[in-house]
Amino acid sequence: MRCPYCSHLEDRVMDSRLSQDGSVTRRRRECLACLKRFTTYERIEETLPLVVKKDGTREPYDRGKVLSGIKKACEKRPVGIDDIEKALDRLETRFSETGEKEIPSSVIGEAVMEELRALDEVAYVRFASVYRDFRDINEFMKELRELIDLKKKKD
Repeated sequence: MRCPYCSHLEDRVMDSRLSQDGSVTRRRRECLACLKRFTTYERIEETLPLVVKKDGTREPYDRGKVLSGIKKACEKRPVGIDDIEKALDRLETRFSETGEKEIPSSVIGEAVMEELRALDEVAYVRFASVYRDFRDINEFMKELRELIDLKKKKD
């Protein structure tokens, strides 16, 4: 593991812990050169399908892109990074369990919206407004009405 401070390649593991669900290992490391400490996370590399974009192009699934979109939607909302990471882990498990080699970006977008709806309704509406490309206030209000109706059904 390369030290993020001095780029030295040798370190020692100070502490290792599993996440609650056991899917991620957190390791505290100390660089043997500069003696600074840093944290790494290990997860099993799952083979995720290629993403088929709207224009038909294909690209590898990028966790960073999905994470960035979710973080933007959750900005200034009471949603912790741990909750975001768990949602992202659930999404990736869902995508890999399909067994498909390709997945349309629209499926990813809809799945992200489902996770955000459960996390924070405002974040959900923010993401939906960008993802669904609302053109005017009427489209926005329609989405809000659907969200309100879903909430009423749950109550």
